[in-house]
Amino acid sequence: MSLYKLEAGTAQHIGNRPQQNDRVALMSGARAPGYVLAILSDGIAGAAASEQVLHTAKQVFDVFKPADAPSVERLEQLLRDIVHETHLVIKMNAVTTQSEAYASFVGLLLSPHGEAVWAHVGDSRLYHFRDGACLARTSDAGYVEHLVSSDRLPPEAAKNHRKSKLLVNVLGNGRKDPYVNVGHHTGLAAGDVFLLASDGLWHFFTDAELGTATARATPRQASEMLINKAAERSQGKGGNCTMAIVKLVPPPQDAGNYTVQKPKRAM
Repeated sequence: MSLYKLEAGTAQHIGNRPQQNDRVALMSGARAPGYVLAILSDGIAGAAASEQVLHTAKQVFDVFKPADAPSVERLEQLLRDIVHETHLVIKMNAVTTQSEAYASFVGLLLSPHGEAVWAHVGDSRLYHFRDGACLARTSDAGYVEHLVSSDRLPPEAAKNHRKSKLLVNVLGNGRKDPYVNVGHHTGLAAGDVFLLASDGLWHFFTDAELGTATARATPRQASEMLINKAAERSQGKGGNCTMAIVKLVPPPQDAGNYTVQKPKRAM
């Protein structure tokens, strides 16, 4: 009997922008029963690149055939493959259309063996909470270290120019391949919550606030509350606001396998 079941959903709001450039989805693998993939991408100057992220993620995930218990490294590589294949397609599309497109990326893969792996590029984030406490949050520390080692950039210079340097770490950049930050957690249990969020959401909250909101409510309730609060705090100046919430809860007594609720989209 499984130790948990999944409650999951996605939500987004256009904010004060003329169009919604973020894209988010929850997916099951065609050849990977029991695996769940959550993807969020923030398109820059349009939705073409973020649309491509979801399309490529679905293609790559559908041909993924896990062994009985694939290693964490292999699961992380799946996310890296999604990033790099999407990056190549976006660059090729830019040549055809004569129009560049860029996107951030954050992905979460849950296995039926109690493992979670994640990867991110750019300023979209993943949070891992347990009973409201933040156990992990993606950051660009690894990318800054990469800049220091690969570009021979002095640590102080990397710190002083952190913002401008990080803006180039996106999918679709024709001058530099994306640097993929990865992480993982094993031994998942009821009480674990994962939040994928675009900067239009996480910018307005502390880690503690996000942990409390997702711990106390269903994904639908939490997403509605967070979107409303983000709109209030942005004072009408907020951008696209998008999230995916994956919550592990105790299973019903008669449940043999965990299930994923049908995603619900908030206004």
